[in-house]
Amino acid sequence: MASNAEGASPYKHPYHLVEPSYWPILSAFSAGIMLFGIIVLAHGGGQWVLGVGAVAVLACMFGWWRDVLKESRTPGLHSSVVRLGLRYGMILFIASEVMFFVAFFWAYFHFALYPEHVSGAASAIWPPAGIKTFDPWSLPFLNTMILLLSGCTVTWAHHALMENDRKGLIVGLALTVFLGIAFTGLQAWEYSIAPFAFTGGVYPSVFFLATGFHGFHVIVGTIFLAVCLFRAMAGHFTPEKHFGFEAAAWYWHFVDVVWLFLFVSIYIFGAGEIAHH
Repeated sequence: MASNAEGASPYKHPYHLVEPSYWPILSAFSAGIMLFGIIVLAHGGGQWVLGVGAVAVLACMFGWWRDVLKESRTPGLHSSVVRLGLRYGMILFIASEVMFFVAFFWAYFHFALYPEHVSGAASAIWPPAGIKTFDPWSLPFLNTMILLLSGCTVTWAHHALMENDRKGLIVGLALTVFLGIAFTGLQAWEYSIAPFAFTGGVYPSVFFLATGFHGFHVIVGTIFLAVCLFRAMAGHFTPEKHFGFEAAAWYWHFVDVVWLFLFVSIYIFGAGEIAHH
């Protein structure tokens, strides 16, 4: 019988044969309802279909991931081979996210390096004429420092876990979650005082698309780390077995690195006439 540190496996091999579950089919129908709601809303329909679909998707996410957490704590199921497969899966997921942001950077640099391609532009300059930009060394720089500090605190939490320091793990995770919330709050404030509107042309479009999707990833990462914080307080992680936290830390470092590219590319390289608030 295959076994690991968590106990003997119920199988004669180190792999996890997932039990039959209704979550995949429920999630598929829920996602279909949500997408149908988006179509209905785009054609002037009511918002209730989209709302029902979104709530259903969130419920499926909560239920499915709750079951995965139960499996991870069932002796013998998440063997070392299974955890290796989960690591490969997380690496491939982050790689797909990298390509997701490559598309945004491609769009941005296409117009930044070839401003003559901007439709209706009076002159080939970037940012387009009439666009005032943020001072990169004010609020954007503050947010950059917050994210870099959060990368330090999540690394501190990881090292504390490896040293079996439960207090350090909890404090490090709590600080990281706090810094993630602070970043989101400051970005929301930044959007509220933006010197350009969402419908103000190609520059606002690529700005809000790239930074907005990054902000969404920060929110997802903050929730991910908050779940890890509750699990750490419940004693779910050990120095030998803590992939859930490890995956969250990888994701958070990815979010940090993407922001550094955004800060340099959009806020510094793409700076034009600075708007004064």
